[in-house]
Parts: sequence; C-alpha cells; structure tokens
Amino acid sequence: MTATRSKFDYDLIVIGSGPSGRTAAIQAAKLKRRVLVIDRKDRLGGVSVHTGTVPSKTLRETVLNLTGWRERSFYGRAYRVKDQIKADDLKARLHMTLDHEVDVLEHQFNRNHVDMLAGMAHFTGPNEVEVEVEAGDTTRVTGEKFLIATGTRTYRPDTVPFNGTTVVDGDEFLEMGEIPRSLIVVGAGVIGVEYATMFSALDVRVTLIEPRDTFLDFIDRTLIQEFTHQIRENGVDLRLGSPIESIEDEGSHIEVTLDNGRHIRGEMLLFAAGRMGNTDRLNLKAVGLETDHRGRLEVERKTYQTKVSHIYATGDVIGHPSLASTSLQQGRVAACHAMEVPTVPESPWFPYGIYSVPEMSTCGMSEEELNERGVPYEVGIARFRETSRGHIMGLEHGMLKMLFSLKTRRVLGVQIVGEGATELIHIAQAVLNLKGTVDYFVQNTFNYPTLAEAYKIAGLDAFNRMPIPEAYKDKKPAKPKKAPAKTAEAKADKADGETGQDDETGKDKATK
Repeated sequence: MTATRSKFDYDLIVIGSGPSGRTAAIQAAKLKRRVLVIDRKDRLGGVSVHTGTVPSKTLRETVLNLTGWRERSFYGRAYRVKDQIKADDLKARLHMTLDHEVDVLEHQFNRNHVDMLAGMAHFTGPNEVEVEVEAGDTTRVTGEKFLIATGTRTYRPDTVPFNGTTVVDGDEFLEMGEIPRSLIVVGAGVIGVEYATMFSALDVRVTLIEPRDTFLDFIDRTLIQEFTHQIRENGVDLRLGSPIESIEDEGSHIEVTLDNGRHIRGEMLLFAAGRMGNTDRLNLKAVGLETDHRGRLEVERKTYQTKVSHIYATGDVIGHPSLASTSLQQGRVAACHAMEVPTVPESPWFPYGIYSVPEMSTCGMSEEELNERGVPYEVGIARFRETSRGHIMGLEHGMLKMLFSLKTRRVLGVQIVGEGATELIHIAQAVLNLKGTVDYFVQNTFNYPTLAEAYKIAGLDAFNRMPIPEAYKDKKPAKPKKAPAKTAEAKADKADGETGQDDETGKDKATK
C-alpha cells in the first residue's frame, strides 16, 4: 500500500551513498516511499567503493595473483606470474572493478526509483537541506526523515608533511605513480596492516610503525601472535611501542625519527593512524546535533536514531565497528524504523574480516574477554597443514581456534588466520547465532578435502578434553541378579512343593 503523501519533498533524504546509505535508500524505496540520495561526488558508492573497502580488497587480490604468492610454497619464493609489476598493473583491475560497482549501484537506484543529487549538503533547518551543486548553484529540498551516512575521511595531522606523492594518506595511496622500493606505514590499525602486508607480498621493504605496544586489540592475542610471526617471516619490519618524534620529507627519501633516537628511511610514507567523521560541513547545529572529538555521531544502537528523533545516522560516522558489512545492515534497520515498518533485528554476532596477507577473521568473544568475565571455557585448535586441502594448496601456515563453554558446551568465539579466513568464518557465525555447541562439529560431516574440515579437527580437539555428557556415555548392561542362597526354610518349602501342597494354605494344589 502506498504511504500517504506528506507535505515534504521526500519521505527520506539520505546524505551519503556508501554501504549504509545505499541499503537504507533501496529499503525505503521498496516500501514505496519517496527517497533522495545526496552525495558530494558525481559517482555513487562513497568511500567504500572509491577509496576504501572495494579498492583495497581488489588491490590485494591483484597483488596475490600477479606475484603468484599462493604458489610460492610449491615453486619457491622467486616464483612470479609477472616479473615486472608496475603501478598501472595494479590499477587496471582496480578501475574495472570500481566501474562495475558504480554501474550496479546506479542500476539499483534507477530500478527502485531512488532520486539522486550530486553536491555538498548542509542543514538549514530541522527538515531542510541546502545542496551546493555544479557551478556554485544551490538547491533546497525538504524531507520528513533524514539519514546521515557520510562516512569518514583520513586523519591528517599538521605535523605530517603530506605532499600527495611520497607522503600520503589512505585515500591518496591508491593513486601512486609507481611502486616504491621501500615503504613506511604509520599506524598498525586495520588499514595500515592491510596495506603493509600487501606491499610486503610485492617484495617491497616495509616498515610498520605503531606507537602503542600492541595492535588490533579487538583480536584474540593468540591469533595476533600467529599473525605477527607470519608477517615478520614475510619481511615486514614491525616496530611496536615506537612513538614518532618527527617526519621529514628530504626529497630523495622520507625520514622518520622515533623518540628513542632511531631513524627509518623509505621512498614513500603512508600515514594511516585514524579517521575522522565527515560531519563538519553538515551544519549540524541547525538541527541541534553535536559530534565527539572525531566528528562521530551518537545513536541509539537498536534503531540508529540520533537524539533528534527524525534524524538517523549509520555506518562509519557512528564509529565502532566501522565495517562495510555491518553498515549494510544498519542502513536497512534504520530505514525500516524511520518508515515505521517492523523488521527482523540484527543478529548479535557478526564477523570481523581483516584482508591482510595472511587474512584474519573473528566472530564472537576472544580468550581475553572470557577471562575478564570469568567464564570457564575450553579451546580447540586446528592447523591448516593438518588438513588434506591445506597440503593440496601448499599452505605452510594458518590456524583456526574455537572457544567453548564448559558449562553449556556452546561455541563462544572463533578466530581464524590464514588463507580463506574471511570466507570460513561464516560457518562459525551461523553456529554462534543458532547457539550451537561443540557437539555440532563432532557430529557433522564436512566436505573432504576442504579447509572447512579444520572446524572438525578443532572441535574434536576441544571435545576430547571436555567432560562427556551423560547422554553420550556408554550404558553398561545391568548384571543379572544372583539367586539367593538356599536356606533350610527354602529347602523345606521345596519339599512341600514336591508333595503337592500349597505354600500358604497347606491344601493340595490339585484341589484348589
């Protein structure tokens, strides 16, 4: 049924066309609402499509294919699919992928009758935005509900001499003119770790600097230890606990001085230490909204409403977990709530994916979280080299770790590092959300040979150390009772029986 037409131009105005903005717009349009999407760029997709998720993952796949990385365990470290890999080789596949993504998104909007407007939007009142379009022209539109999905931009401190070529941020990095022989990456967050390990696979000398003593703290420490060993083995010089004193552009090279006096030189420096919410140009004061020091908005996490009830916010602009996958879900939920349509809520457990080399993925709780909560648990571990598929693929590394409750036997968390981790994690996600137990992995058959068989191995590893439930214990047959020893009285009774007399009355049995 078509909704009653309101006094506003649109039922929902979405600012930003990234993952959460696109799903919100399409969901509202499928509910027969009038929807407008405003994006500051003339090509849809937001940061996720143009400088973030899709480009970095496409770049990773290109690097692994052109270098023959996956085959080196068979043919040696000198093996290459292409001997001389240039920046244009990396960009060719990248541009093809991005063009396809934009084309699909535009088709989805057209098919669902979503209006689009390219320009920079800012609020002029509770239900109105002004959009700066081409040639300095402006236009104003009104909406009953709004969704802010403007995402984030790179954090660029004044102390870093950005020049767009040899000192760059995460958005500029993809536009490099040539592949450097040495690269310094500042910030061991998800973006920094991904790019550092990708370029190490290209045989670029990479130094990864992190001021803190730890990195990726939301990942299980066992997994991080395994990952750290592998990336150092692959050639990444990981410098933890190394605050930076200065970064100097010396023309022929970039020089970083650490506060301990050490110097690091490289042809290029990627600064990947944090991101800021894209909210400073929205004029949020006009609607009574404020952001935190990183430009992020606070929302009610079940509905994604801001403190102004008709304005919603989703995606990276609201902070953690800042994943494209969770943003897609947030947009759908927010649109349904804004349009006052009931919907299925989000699942409690969702996977994290880090597309490094090797890749990592987790779902559920880490061992550190369980210890903090005082939850008794058991651990099951499988190495990819233990699987036949691992041997076929030539995998020397890779690990799957599962955590189970000793009280309920339920799966509490799964962590994977190695080839295919971001695909394999969805088995764990399903079992977690369905409240499955260790018994699921022991009882069920997995395709052979596959890497998924590691679930069976890890499940058995934990199962064999856990108490066996009563239902599974062997029931020994009851021993037959021994006949009681014959007493003098029993012998007398037998004698009576032989005379044909009843035991209780003494009358002949034949006459009863």
